[in-house]
Amino acid sequence: MLFGKPAAAVTILGADLTGATSVTFNGAAAAFKVVSATEITTTVPAGATSGTVQVGLSGETLSSLVPFHVL
Repeated sequence: MLFGKPAAAVTILGADLTGATSVTFNGAAAAFKVVSATEITTTVPAGATSGTVQVGLSGETLSSLVPFHVL
């Protein structure tokens, strides 16, 4: 299970993440940094609720397979 409190650091791993345009936690926008093509660092935003983490890319949105639980 994935979980964290607001302001907790989160690492998102995937493939072809270089062109990421957004990161959201169940719809709540988060500031993020693309570290490499396979890694994004972010923090749980204030107001986030439990649900999927999504990464916006040009022309598509990737969603986590496992829900993130905000504590």
